Amino acid sequence: MLFNSISFGVFLIIVFILYYVFPVRYRWIFLLSASYCFYIQLHLWYGILLFATTLLTYIMALAIEKASSAKAGRRCLLLGILPLIMILFFFKTADPVISKLNGLIGEGRLSLQPITLKILLPAGVSFYFFQSIGYIADVYRGKIKAERHFGYYALFVSFFPQLLAGPIGRADALLPQYKKDRPFVYENVTYGLKLMTWGYFKKLVIADVFAITVDQVYNNASSYVGLIFIITTVMFAIEIYCDFSGYSDIAIGCAKLFGIELMTNFKSPYLSFSIKEFWSRWHISLSTWFRDYVYIPLGGNRVSKWRHNLNLLITFLVSGFWHGNAFTYIIWGGLHGLLQILENLTRPKGHERKKHLIQLPVTFALVCFTWIFFRAGSLNDALWIISRLFWDAARPVNYIKTAVMCLNMSYAQMFGMAVSVAILFIYDFLSLKYDVIKEFSKRKFFIRWPVYVLSLIVIALFSAKGVATEFIYFQF
Repeated sequence: MLFNSISFGVFLIIVFILYYVFPVRYRWIFLLSASYCFYIQLHLWYGILLFATTLLTYIMALAIEKASSAKAGRRCLLLGILPLIMILFFFKTADPVISKLNGLIGEGRLSLQPITLKILLPAGVSFYFFQSIGYIADVYRGKIKAERHFGYYALFVSFFPQLLAGPIGRADALLPQYKKDRPFVYENVTYGLKLMTWGYFKKLVIADVFAITVDQVYNNASSYVGLIFIITTVMFAIEIYCDFSGYSDIAIGCAKLFGIELMTNFKSPYLSFSIKEFWSRWHISLSTWFRDYVYIPLGGNRVSKWRHNLNLLITFLVSGFWHGNAFTYIIWGGLHGLLQILENLTRPKGHERKKHLIQLPVTFALVCFTWIFFRAGSLNDALWIISRLFWDAARPVNYIKTAVMCLNMSYAQMFGMAVSVAILFIYDFLSLKYDVIKEFSKRKFFIRWPVYVLSLIVIALFSAKGVATEFIYFQF
């Protein structure tokens, strides 16, 4: 049930109405049931795995608190997280293994991949695994107390707005919210709906539109050369940002309808002055998860300089592998690690790096360069694209003309895409200082409502005739 599907819209309306009809003391039960219904409709086995994960980490967290020694506590911690890590590793490596088996067995005799992988890759498994691992690690560190109420903990793991692709929540922030009485608050509901609308705009009007051209070029990389690669790489940077931040906005807005506050997941990342700042603004729930549960346990920056840089590199390599076991993802993660190490080595000792306006386009260009490896179908495709970025650039007219021909768009389409991106960056720029939705909600009626109505009309027109396209991060 995709967020951008009609079925989800119907589901959300029903759940929203019934939630506030239910007596306050039983609302958590209803919300938990709705979350499992939301997930089980994808596949029954998904729900079984979700429940097993919840039960395992719930029991192990209690066992950690009752452990008679530090050694016993560590044993319980490992018993709680190692099965999840092993399962996740299996999911991440199953695809190439089964593909190899298919090749060895032979086409037509036994095709494992199309059938098996539909069951082997539960949607959202990485996100609720990480959320569960973070919970049990925080209990082990003494940051939080183990939750005694199984129902509240189960809701923490399975809350449907964030289940499939985050934001990855922390127990100390979310569990208390599930225990509170949350009355209907008009301002929360309207804010949530407006944020969801903005998320749908980013997904349907920008990401899905840009994806058509990006897929056309990147899926047939050997057929293209030159400026078209630079254009489509920038388009992919916009696409993946709008796709995933759009999902996060919808999830956060959806949770807001029920009085639940999820953490902000994106803070204008393409307005960053460095790679380090970029990662403090991009996919914040995941980047802080890797910081807290990979980077810091390795020693963080509390070690020698060379070890600190090694910890950075390892963390980003692990992040790359999490996105996929293809070598291109490992390179993508490694490049970001190396870029941060380079920033550390060039920063004046004992001083913060001064910000200069030129750093904005340089940082954006570096991030876009790394996206080539993230999006390319193979390492050969990535190398082909990089080696031909400036093909025929010595003849500027031909360089530009060829790219425009390859885009195969009308000037009206180009103008529409440029306008949508301009809206995106204006919103992001303003959001650095203001809560744009809250501030705009203070405008007069005749200013606000034409914008709301126009936004809904544009979203409806760009919704691909009712065909829901999957969010990019569902594959991770």
